[in-house]
Amino acid sequence: MTAQLPATLPITRGCPYAPPEEHRKLQEDSPVSRVTLPSGTTAWALSRHEDIRKMLTDPRFSSDRRNPGFPLLIKGQRLDTPFRASLIGMDPPEHGPARRMVVGEFTVKRMAALQPRIQEIVDEHIDAMLAGPRPADLVKALSLPVPSLVICEQLGVPYSDHEFFQANSSTLLSRTASPEERQDAVEALRNYLRDLIAEKEKAPAEDLLSRQLAKQEDREELVSLAFLLLIAGHETTANMISLGVMTFLEHPENIRTITDDPSKTLLAVEEMLRYFTIAEFATSRVAVEDVEIGGVTIKAGEGVVALSNTANRDPEVFEHPDELDIERGARHHLAFGFGAHQCLGQNLARMELQIVFDTLFRRIPGLRSAVPMDSLPFKDDASIYGIHEFPVTW
Repeated sequence: MTAQLPATLPITRGCPYAPPEEHRKLQEDSPVSRVTLPSGTTAWALSRHEDIRKMLTDPRFSSDRRNPGFPLLIKGQRLDTPFRASLIGMDPPEHGPARRMVVGEFTVKRMAALQPRIQEIVDEHIDAMLAGPRPADLVKALSLPVPSLVICEQLGVPYSDHEFFQANSSTLLSRTASPEERQDAVEALRNYLRDLIAEKEKAPAEDLLSRQLAKQEDREELVSLAFLLLIAGHETTANMISLGVMTFLEHPENIRTITDDPSKTLLAVEEMLRYFTIAEFATSRVAVEDVEIGGVTIKAGEGVVALSNTANRDPEVFEHPDELDIERGARHHLAFGFGAHQCLGQNLARMELQIVFDTLFRRIPGLRSAVPMDSLPFKDDASIYGIHEFPVTW
């Protein structure tokens, strides 16, 4: 049985701490449902944890965004893009070799080698925050610059250009930007990265993009990879820092837990990732054959979207799913996706969040919000949930 078409997805959260009620109703009444997308087309929406994991590991679902049936989640989004497919848009047999060329840059061992530098970056920004005026905007002072600087140094992107790529990234993720504005942002970023890679060909450095030059024969594929990593490498972690700090401040007992025992911070990070699931859609696919999921047949050519924020509250998988339990230890959440396309940078994101939370609450034990929490400007207008500004004091 399938539900009647609900309001066009995406749906704005009524509460920053919970998925939209419409998503919950789908999960309860019809977890495999037809929904309307911003493009005006329809697709299937999955809202159960088990169904989404099955879909993300089934080769009969394609990631190819050029497929006419691929679900368009942004109004005005184009299928006929002239750009090379990035990792998230590749299928076998192309995807495996392309991912293997870069996955070594994000191993646990390589991330551990980055830890001292990330700690230094966090300390420097907290030093500047403490020396500056109060209240301070946590987003501008810490949440956004820390992951931005980290990914810039890793890729070899000059941090002096951060305002340029942050502004264009914001346009790309905005639900209110026009198709023309979004296309202009895409072209501006790709032209910038194309020029940067050309410079590295002349003078390679010790950074990810320079190392990829020897592996990637197709320079446009490298541009697509750089585009993906630059945007994903700062936006998601920045929003999780802001939301995580907000939640810690609302639950000071959790601050005491991690300051008394820092070994529990990673558990808290996992729970925050599950609890917020800042990307409404884990990912999207299009069926290339008829597939049955949850007792429903999805026909070849039909698009599928995964409501990961609802799946991460699935009561069949997570006990008391709406409760924040920082010692839950549930790493099987879908905040980083699942399967072959699981987020490359998840080890980096976890480490950044752990270092920020540990350092911030140790160094500023009196940190508090300078405004009522319910007055914070949440990113209801963006594809990645977060907070636009977060005034804090101490």
